[in-house]
Amino acid sequence: MSNQVLDLPTAPATCVTAGRVPQWKRALDIGLILLSTPVTLPVMALIALLIKTVSRGPILFRQERVGFLEKPFICFKFRTMRVNACTAVHQGYFKQLMDSNEPMTKMDAMGDPRLIPLGSILRATGLDELPQLFNVLRGEMSLVGPRPCTPFEFANYHPWQKQRFKTLPGLTGLWQVNGKNKTTFNEMIRLDIRYVETKSCGTDFKIILMTFPAVFRQLTDMLGRLKRRRQRLN
Repeated sequence: MSNQVLDLPTAPATCVTAGRVPQWKRALDIGLILLSTPVTLPVMALIALLIKTVSRGPILFRQERVGFLEKPFICFKFRTMRVNACTAVHQGYFKQLMDSNEPMTKMDAMGDPRLIPLGSILRATGLDELPQLFNVLRGEMSLVGPRPCTPFEFANYHPWQKQRFKTLPGLTGLWQVNGKNKTTFNEMIRLDIRYVETKSCGTDFKIILMTFPAVFRQLTDMLGRLKRRRQRLN
């Protein structure tokens, strides 16, 4: 696996207890959200205004996801696609990634006409996921954990892959700071399961800190692709 930046112990540091979320995890989530509110609220307000200005339709995108212990919940995101955008294309593309050994490159990298203006920037920086802070406050997600998958994806999981649902899904996680779109689907699953088996308060804090340079690398890569695409067109 390439670009690994955080190594975790192989032996479990925390027992996985079905039906319970560690108290330290909930305390860390709530504490960091409260501390970051003076920054996140103005940023979210600006993004909402931007979306309303450049595209008709709702500001938020609501979608059913599969979370802790395989329970469904409604996940919130800023809408980055045009209203009534077809999802069948994305489902087919993701199914291909699940069945192959190819890196999980986003469709955005190839140019996605379904995106609203500046939608690719919001997605590359992860700013479109800021409304998931409300999912964290509701106890449906954590700041750190596996990405919440859709019911379509869940229906195609093998039994061993479902171990990743033994913890709360998160806004960021071990996969996001270990290459993300440069890893394969099975590499992502193994990183998620490794996090489930080794999670701790210290690990969560490290992953949160490492998320910022990881997002910067994603944004840099996206801007580089856009520049190369313009050069080819010219």
